[in-house]
Amino acid sequence: MRAIQITAFGGPEILIPTELPEPAAADGEQVFDVVAAGINYADTHQTEDSYLAKQQLPLIPGGEVVVRDASGQRLLGLVGAGGYAQRVAADPARFLPIPDSVSDGQALASLVQGVTAWHLLRTSTHLQEGETVVVHAGAGGVGTLAIQLAKRWGAGRVIATASSEDKRALTLELGADVALDSRTPDLKAALREANGGRGVDVVLEMTGGTVFDQSLDALAPLGRLAVFGMAGRAPGTAVEPSKLMARSTAVIGFWLMHIATRPELMSAALTDLFTLISDGDLRPIVGETYSLETVIDAHRALLDRSSVGKLVLDPWS
Repeated sequence: MRAIQITAFGGPEILIPTELPEPAAADGEQVFDVVAAGINYADTHQTEDSYLAKQQLPLIPGGEVVVRDASGQRLLGLVGAGGYAQRVAADPARFLPIPDSVSDGQALASLVQGVTAWHLLRTSTHLQEGETVVVHAGAGGVGTLAIQLAKRWGAGRVIATASSEDKRALTLELGADVALDSRTPDLKAALREANGGRGVDVVLEMTGGTVFDQSLDALAPLGRLAVFGMAGRAPGTAVEPSKLMARSTAVIGFWLMHIATRPELMSAALTDLFTLISDGDLRPIVGETYSLETVIDAHRALLDRSSVGKLVLDPWS
């Protein structure tokens, strides 16, 4: 089979297609054809070995896949690694059926990004009706869905940030009330100004560094900042407990792997997301589809922030 297998950690340049033996199924596993795989920002960390979970070589990147079973049913699931390949060996219990009304790209947008957006708002920050929500990287996979979900669940105001005019226009189209340039030097002042001079209630943050610092400073009393990524690869920021106490604010970490270990939490989010998509009430933004030969370009687009929406890999094209 054809796949991307890396034997050394590094940047996009290491993503070279190769011929590999068919995967062998361990006890309780089956070998599935990969119909499509998700390309995530976390994959760029995986290939660098710079994320929370340490990786081992050799490695086939990619943690989310759409597969097809013997009956032809499309299934969606997390596999940890092995997604950038034509076939994968996995436990069938990892997968959930995809409704016919949901496309492969929409399903992949729902898994990592959709479940993350759903639980950031529902479980991590406990969004309340009327609150102001800041969505950083609003044109990305998580951001585009978080904007829509926040508005649907009663946010009084949604403030999105994005790095280009086209991306900011997309966030407004999806329901954001204000779209700010993410490169604004005084982000704290810009967020407060966009909220009528008041602090904001909820921030979804995945960059780190000064974006984290200024977002934390922009919180209103009882505000919550949820961290779900470190795209800026900036050094960690120390948070003084007294600073949190001074305005009763909270910093909450989120890693999807902890949701993945709780099947009921995964199922609740995906069932709701699939229903919303099928009913036309949620619009996943599916970006470009890449082949094994061009997946290097997908990683470059993620790293230079030129990508929009959910990126998809077709290992058979």
